[in-house]
Amino acid sequence: MSWFILIVAGLFEIGWAIGLKYTEGFTRLVPSLLTLVSMVASVLLLGLAMRTLPVGTSYAVWTGIGTLGTAILGAVLLHEGLSPGQWLCIGLILCGIGGLKLLSPV
Repeated sequence: MSWFILIVAGLFEIGWAIGLKYTEGFTRLVPSLLTLVSMVASVLLLGLAMRTLPVGTSYAVWTGIGTLGTAILGAVLLHEGLSPGQWLCIGLILCGIGGLKLLSPV
């Protein structure tokens, strides 16, 4: 269950990272509120997952999910181009997340 919570926390991290772009410097009310809710949910869920998962693994997976998802959604939603080398690096992040999960004792 902790891994599921950690994945959801990572998804909320993607939400707030992408949401920051839509807030336009926190000048738009609805995107700002949704971004703030995503920030709080992400950190709270990360904290819950860390009750049973190691801190280093939890944080690395959480930031990895956030980095991976934000880069992909930035390319898809915001039309931010990614070079083949950047896609390769995104793949390496995904491999790192998978490796941490597979090698975790919990």
